[in-house]
Amino acid sequence: MFEPVIAPSGTLLGLLQRGRGDGTLHALTAPRAEALATLNHCVLRDPRHDWQVENRSLYYARLYLDLNGELDEIEAHLFGAEDVFDTEESRTGLALAVLGHLASYGRRDALALLRRYAASGSNWAWALDELALRDDDAGLRALAAPVLARFPTDAEGEAELAAAVRDAFEPRPWRLWADDARESVATRVRAAQEAGCFDRWQRQLRPQGPRPGWSVQAVFDWAQQGIERGAVLHVPAARCLTAVAGPEDRPEIVQAARSGSDGARCTALRYLADSSDPEALDLVEDAVATGSALVVDAAVDAFERMRSVSAVDRARGWARRPDALGAAAGRVLACRGGGQDRDLVLAALREAVRGEGPDAPTLWTLVDGAGRLGIACAAPVLRHIYRETASSHLRGRAARALAATDPSFPAGFAVECLWDCEESTREIAARHAETGDIRVVEQLRRLASDPAEEAEVQTAVRSRIGPDMPTV
Repeated sequence: MFEPVIAPSGTLLGLLQRGRGDGTLHALTAPRAEALATLNHCVLRDPRHDWQVENRSLYYARLYLDLNGELDEIEAHLFGAEDVFDTEESRTGLALAVLGHLASYGRRDALALLRRYAASGSNWAWALDELALRDDDAGLRALAAPVLARFPTDAEGEAELAAAVRDAFEPRPWRLWADDARESVATRVRAAQEAGCFDRWQRQLRPQGPRPGWSVQAVFDWAQQGIERGAVLHVPAARCLTAVAGPEDRPEIVQAARSGSDGARCTALRYLADSSDPEALDLVEDAVATGSALVVDAAVDAFERMRSVSAVDRARGWARRPDALGAAAGRVLACRGGGQDRDLVLAALREAVRGEGPDAPTLWTLVDGAGRLGIACAAPVLRHIYRETASSHLRGRAARALAATDPSFPAGFAVECLWDCEESTREIAARHAETGDIRVVEQLRRLASDPAEEAEVQTAVRSRIGPDMPTV
């Protein structure tokens, strides 16, 4: 998937791309044509850096409802010629998910588009999953013939059909079709279901990887072979060592951690760190100084997993190092440090923002640590991350940290968080937003009655709704 271009956070496009609550609030006060054009831009050019994790579909669907938006642009996007040549799920997945939410809100035009696309579009499986949750039995049964027609009746086509049935995220359509009154439909689907089950059974009989009786060296060799073919296997290999290694094997494992091949070294470092070996920390430090990039990453990751008091003490000494181990030390203190480590965590947070910007992966842990340790001085940095990050998950973590560190949060960012694209962020807002703002009261009541809202959010909302809440 292409890397999305994110507009500045002060623009309507930048706000909507980020899924910020202010995006909805600004769109509702902007000229309708401009707001719809910006909304369509986001839906048709997915702005998420991680489209499989971040939420936007319900956020955009609610804005379509509020703007009474037409679906012509989505229709042209789904049924254009590009759909034949670019079959990646990331091109159409967001638009289909938005249509799914709109259909659940009663938009018949959205339901009709999903049906058409399931019958003829390249990403038909996604559309079928959306329909499985929202369409009636009659609508799904009508799709049996066009969906099955995608698969030839030869051996290759039947194998592809069996894989599609086996891997379906929502099984409801296939179960309906297995009981279809048309014998040609039911027989074919039932055969595909049986073939999928048989395939799972066969794969279970052909396990790959370590076998009982392997030696320590055999595990190291397996990890190295994985690297040579492009697969990083040191994590499962370290688990294998737990099963096959005894006390007498420790010298061999320590030696591998010092000077073995990359596969052996990564595996040994992980194993020794997980078992809290007394030499693990020294070996990690040596690996960072002398190892390849792969070994350095494995050593840093192994160190961050350590839970011992000695690991936290060593992190205090490493936290000011200007390398990967220093950054990892800051994250360790953010997760497991105490009140005396606030300055080190704050320094790591500021340095990460200065050096890598508001989307640095290390910020996830550091932001959590700032909230956990209640670092009030971190609030300005957290507000900057909240505004600028393109990751809606990181913004939610910043909101949680601000709730613990910033007294202005309930009357500030918590208000807009009620419209945020992430349910966890809306839940934080529901627990903290100041109800003196009439917009807060209106939105809380809307979330409480919206059947598409997550249960956790509605529980938080209902904890705030009482006889003393202002009347809308």
